[in-house]
Amino acid sequence: MKLKNHLIFSIFLAISCIASGQSGIQSKADNLFNNFDFVNATTLYKELISKNYNTDYVTRQVADSYAFMRNPDSAVVYYKKVVIQPNVPTIYFYKYAQALRGVKDYKESRIWFKNFKNAGGEIKEETYLKDDEFLNAIFNAKQNYFLKEVKFNSKYSDFAAFEHNNDLYFVSARDEGVSTKNRYSWNEEPFLDIYVTNKSSNTDNISHKSKIKGAVNTTFHEGPLTISKDGQTMYFSRNDFNNQVLDKNTQGVTNLKIYKASLEDGKWTNIVELPFNSNSYSISHPALNKDGSKLYFTSDMPGGYGGTDLYYVDVYKNGTYSAPQNLGNNINTSKNECFPFLNNENALFFASDGHPGLGLLDIFAAVTNKNNAVISILNLGIPVNSNKDDFSFFMTEDGLSGYFASNRDGGIGSDDIYAFSRIPTLKLEGTITDAVTKNPIANAVTTLFDANNKTIANAETDLNGHYSINIDLNTDYSLKTTKQNYLDNTTVITSKGMAANTTSLKANIVLNPVPLEDIPITELVPIYFDFNKYDLRRDSTVELDRIVDLMINSYPNMAIKIESHTDSRGPTTYNEILSEERAKATYDYLIKKGVNPDRILGYKGFGERKLTNNCDGTITCTEEQHQLNRRTQFIVIKMK
Repeated sequence: MKLKNHLIFSIFLAISCIASGQSGIQSKADNLFNNFDFVNATTLYKELISKNYNTDYVTRQVADSYAFMRNPDSAVVYYKKVVIQPNVPTIYFYKYAQALRGVKDYKESRIWFKNFKNAGGEIKEETYLKDDEFLNAIFNAKQNYFLKEVKFNSKYSDFAAFEHNNDLYFVSARDEGVSTKNRYSWNEEPFLDIYVTNKSSNTDNISHKSKIKGAVNTTFHEGPLTISKDGQTMYFSRNDFNNQVLDKNTQGVTNLKIYKASLEDGKWTNIVELPFNSNSYSISHPALNKDGSKLYFTSDMPGGYGGTDLYYVDVYKNGTYSAPQNLGNNINTSKNECFPFLNNENALFFASDGHPGLGLLDIFAAVTNKNNAVISILNLGIPVNSNKDDFSFFMTEDGLSGYFASNRDGGIGSDDIYAFSRIPTLKLEGTITDAVTKNPIANAVTTLFDANNKTIANAETDLNGHYSINIDLNTDYSLKTTKQNYLDNTTVITSKGMAANTTSLKANIVLNPVPLEDIPITELVPIYFDFNKYDLRRDSTVELDRIVDLMINSYPNMAIKIESHTDSRGPTTYNEILSEERAKATYDYLIKKGVNPDRILGYKGFGERKLTNNCDGTITCTEEQHQLNRRTQFIVIKMK
């Protein structure tokens, strides 16, 4: 992605002034670099390299120039030389790792992410430690998005497609057919304008005549945009350009601001700058929620978590706005989050190079619970994401189609718009209840199997006994439901013959309780393990001796199952093995102490699949909270 880089504006502040006294060529190159003219700066820097002048510094500048131009293929060549320089700043380890992802060298990328971490850099370990599992899941996931041809891309940058009332708006640098073309020095392309075309018309030959009517477009950058549901109000990004004057901050940088326009007689007019803009930092990428009560945007304002963060303001009916609110560190990272979009269900989509992805910018969705709290960040996977920049996601109201942009290989221009169709998620859901009391059963485990009895997914019921699992259309399944002190239930499920736009399949389950004698179940308390160990601690053997006494002396017919678990740290596959070792160590101890093996009906490790709290790696947890997950539990199966 090239031209849109003016929108990832946090990098502006990272470009430092170069001390005087350098050669004339380097001074000229640095001046071009500081003014974002990376194309011409790179030419001069390479000339200095050929003359072996100040090579370490100049090589870093070339590498950064290619990175800013979103050209990882060239950036990785120069960063490889940079990271072996003596006393190189450790941030270049991170930059090299990112560039390596841009050329799909994920193995080498993990090495340099780890080098950055070991050198004191701030980065979440899951960014590289679980990369194999992440990539395997992405590349082997069932495809839900299918790309369709877009005929109106140009040889320049096109992105930020937005549909409203059968009109398609988008941002483009295709300033063709006019006598004077202003060029953006960053990459020598024309400045961005907002265009519109009717979806039903021929979109093969969109020209400068398709620019939106009114006073929105200027001689500098405009876009992206969002439009209110009634079609009367537009919010859009623009360079800080007012009254024919282009303003700059104290560092000489022109920031981005959000403006509002009204539709009158087919033209966008009454251009107003929003009051929470600033001359000191940028605000861009406007996006409205479903009812227009909140406006989301991207900013590098002070107090954020990284380069650019996502924020929102409340939009009041009297035309005023609340103070900007940061969306928090579940969404924002130490890198860049940008291009927010909210679909018809108010689900948030955005682009980021801070969450684990396939390359540079990837597109993500924020997964929320019933209280609208973000519980996980979902990478949309391929073909939406690639090893290059993928951004400016849009989805239609029915959720079945939309657009995004990418600078991936094979496109027509520097950035291209891609259309997609989507298979909607079919949700299997229902309520688990007690056959006797008719009350909902919390924490029952539902396991979905395919026709070959292979496990597909697991889910636990909430406090209301509700469960939900995503399934495919035209497929047969079986659903097994288990709960301590209840008989297992297996139900046949099929989605065959259902309409393609169906989103939900109901399956309520009734469990029959197992009649057990009264027993002090509270005495069968869990035992706990140290981190990354499966040997029994002293406090664990004390509890195990109590269980031995109960089974031999107090309840001679009691039979149990052993279930062992880990915390979420470490690779998933390793945690499965570790939990199995913990289960076996527990089993071996009970047998050694005299419990008949026939009375232990199984011992199994569940890895990190059944955490007792929310410490799944998405939030910061104390050691005490992690300890609660490193446990072995004892399930009473029968008493008689």
